[in-house]
Amino acid sequence: MGTSPQILVKEEPNKPRKSGTARTARLAHRTVMMVLGAGMMAVALEIFLVPNQMVDGGITGISIMLSHIFNIPLGILLTLLNLPFLIVGYKQIGKTFALSTLFAVVVMSIGTQLLHPVQPITVEPLLAAVFGGVILGVGVGLVVRYGGSLDGTEIVAILVAKKLPFSVGEVVMFFNLFILTGAGFVFGWNNAMFSLIAYYIAFKMIDVTLEGLDQSKSVWIISDKYRDIGEALTERLGRGVTYLQGEGGFSGEDKKVIFVVITRLEEAKMKAIVEDWDSDAFVAVGNIHDVKGGRFKKKSIH
Repeated sequence: MGTSPQILVKEEPNKPRKSGTARTARLAHRTVMMVLGAGMMAVALEIFLVPNQMVDGGITGISIMLSHIFNIPLGILLTLLNLPFLIVGYKQIGKTFALSTLFAVVVMSIGTQLLHPVQPITVEPLLAAVFGGVILGVGVGLVVRYGGSLDGTEIVAILVAKKLPFSVGEVVMFFNLFILTGAGFVFGWNNAMFSLIAYYIAFKMIDVTLEGLDQSKSVWIISDKYRDIGEALTERLGRGVTYLQGEGGFSGEDKKVIFVVITRLEEAKMKAIVEDWDSDAFVAVGNIHDVKGGRFKKKSIH
């Protein structure tokens, strides 16, 4: 049986903690991005969706319908309806998340109040759904990316998913299906269907915002020619590779597994490199939302 390679760890002196200036700069950056995200959602609601009688999912959708029925300012409803969920989130999920969410919701609520007198850019339903969905999705994505949320139903979904055999996504989908159905009775079924278009676009834009346009991918490669493939990936893509020790579940033989992180644009080249060395190699590719660290810089693909 082969032995695992030895790993030499170089001892380093204790690093000093980050200075107060660095922490302040990081907090300021996070605050600015959350304000931007919450502001974009306010724009999407008051300039595109609400004037065209469209709703978003979650507490926001309920707030829009109640605002229409009872003529209560949308910003007030957004804050009041989210508060109970934020209290639960504070106790069950965490202080930082709850406070970040409260901050984002308050900014969004103030934004809707300030933008309410502004005339909508378009009264064409399809244009409002498309552009409203894009702006809303990017805004929500920014807030989520920097540690908060803009809707209390996500907190409920997290808690419900812990107790019932449903995923968070399934719980959110159930809530939103109920809300969008209610929009059909309040605003009419045409507007409800346009709301569904806006919701779908926003959902996709949240993914784009969280993952980035230059999405990273994790790759696992199993091959007897692991050393040649690893060196080729490092040389031609400029990516650092890690060799993991594995064992075949059926054969019981020792296997080397190559682990490497690449960008979406490098996937085709990576597969071509592997194919050149071993056409029978096992390759698995997955999406990654965020990557930090690493010593290798990207090289031009050649």
